[in-house]
Amino acid sequence: MEHKEIDKKVEPSSQYVRLFFFISGIIATIAYRIIFLLDSFWIEVAWYVGTIGFALYFGHRAVIENRKAKLVEDYQLIKEVQESNLGQEQRSALLYLVKTSLTSKARFNSAFIFIASVVVLIANLAIDLYGLLMS
Repeated sequence: MEHKEIDKKVEPSSQYVRLFFFISGIIATIAYRIIFLLDSFWIEVAWYVGTIGFALYFGHRAVIENRKAKLVEDYQLIKEVQESNLGQEQRSALLYLVKTSLTSKARFNSAFIFIASVVVLIANLAIDLYGLLMS
């Protein structure tokens, strides 16, 4: 594998990209949490904002979690850490981080929330468009 290809696989997204997805998640959460305070028009606006924000945020999280697990597998990081010359406490801590990156169900949870958000968003858009066309 070429050096540039390796760098691209392990290089984190820019600070602005990470901030975008972080803010998307915050805005989505706020939008869902304020629905009970709003009238019907703004409820729908908040619902769309929340659903789109969750689709963005959790889609991104699923990609990141999958990338981490793939790096652990591709570079055999569990074996590398086990065979390293690190101290026992450092090795144990690093093994925990590496193993849980591979075994965590967070990527599946994030993927599920992303898919559910997209499906419900499409369904609601179809219902709203149908209502507009029939009125």
